[in-house]
Amino acid sequence: MNISEIFNLERTQQELDFVDIDIKCDTPLFIDPAFLSTKNDRWSINSMRTLKNFFQNVIDLINADKQKEAKLLFDYLSEPNETRLGLSKGSAQGKGVGEGDTISIFKNLVDSKAVESGLVEDLEDCVIFVEGFGRDKLSDMSTNIMKKHLIEYTQKQCKLWGIPLTSNVPSGFFWNRATKKWQSDYTDMLVINGEKILLVPKGIVSYSREYTPQTFNQHFVLNFLQSKHLSINSHLVQIRKVKKTSQEIRFVTKKSLKEEGHTENKETLRKFTEEHPSVFRDFKREVRNIKNMKPLTHEQFVEIQQGSEGVEDVIDYLIEKLANTPSGKDNATEYHRLSIGIMSLLFYPILTSPQVEQEIHEGRKRIDITFDNSANFGFFHSLHSIHKTPSSYIFIECKNYSSDPRNPELDQLAGRFSWNTGKFGILLCREIDNRNLFLTRCRDTSNDDRGIIIPLVDEDLIGMLNYKKVNNYDAIEKILTDRLREVKLG
Repeated sequence: MNISEIFNLERTQQELDFVDIDIKCDTPLFIDPAFLSTKNDRWSINSMRTLKNFFQNVIDLINADKQKEAKLLFDYLSEPNETRLGLSKGSAQGKGVGEGDTISIFKNLVDSKAVESGLVEDLEDCVIFVEGFGRDKLSDMSTNIMKKHLIEYTQKQCKLWGIPLTSNVPSGFFWNRATKKWQSDYTDMLVINGEKILLVPKGIVSYSREYTPQTFNQHFVLNFLQSKHLSINSHLVQIRKVKKTSQEIRFVTKKSLKEEGHTENKETLRKFTEEHPSVFRDFKREVRNIKNMKPLTHEQFVEIQQGSEGVEDVIDYLIEKLANTPSGKDNATEYHRLSIGIMSLLFYPILTSPQVEQEIHEGRKRIDITFDNSANFGFFHSLHSIHKTPSSYIFIECKNYSSDPRNPELDQLAGRFSWNTGKFGILLCREIDNRNLFLTRCRDTSNDDRGIIIPLVDEDLIGMLNYKKVNNYDAIEKILTDRLREVKLG
């Protein structure tokens, strides 16, 4: 059973920020640091810093000829499969990286000389050069190192959706980058049938097919060797004549390079990279380009989670649910959760890690929802890049009122803005009868430099959902942009 089914969330994967795992078997997805490094939200940045901090300590110890101390750091990487991510078939694996795996991987890491030569700078580089180190091991190790961040994420998601946690549970070891040591705590954990479960943001998982020795070899190493053989006019160069022009085309096939003896084993790739380090740098830069490392789409999650509802069906359900949810205090919680699901579906992977009633100012004030702003382009990216409005977090208030929101609602939201967290918010409400008056109030807030607030009503959300059904994100952004222009310019 999936998490959403176990706790009767009545929410689909498209409405949830975390991977809705089946706790009885592994989902064939991975945590990939190369992919994580392309993310710009605070949770991902902090997680990536922890991963880098751990591996830099390993590198420093190996280079200082302190291999025993370095190996001790690896000894903590044998942990249960708490995320249920991986490639095991049938029932969940139950174990991540085994003790024998860590010994073998560390020995291969040292023996490969990849650290000593400077080839390996990041944990994910081990996938390219170290024997026995594949995407599954990388994902397991990354999970253990950044476990503290995953625990905190799980706690916040459980609070958001009302999922009960078990108190005073041993967390298992995680890396503390402040002390540069492994640490274990007792904390609130999600425990199902006696097993600890960690929820993982769906925006950071991937198939891990890009940062692999196969990709490096096929598209970078062999391409380089083709150019090299052409430049020296080696015996591998073939000539083909174009019939119409009699023009000669010189080429070298990748098949001929392989027949000549080139292999893609990790030792060959290591030796090649030592001679041509710029090729590996090009590979890392190109693969980590945000255009190449894209989060999984809603449709891909449907394919992975067989039997789950299609995106169009979910959108139709949400539109009907919104239309049939009455306004008023009695239905405020349902409207609140429905709004979270709609915003998550509309703006994944741009808005991530929703949290409910986040306390700020020592708990004196609370907000309905905050999303991390993970945008690399578009409207939410332009808030800070063009409009110079801090927007690390996007603040959202949900008002299930039957009457128009007034100044107190705007003041409440604006009072929660700050330069450190963000000064942009969205006020979700059912409808606004006197639209011009309310936009004037929003404009006054903006002109007083108290932040930018835009209103969205049911009609806006339904329009966006219909645009989402046909993947017209430009039209969705136009609704936001037009509303911002109305607030800023009138």
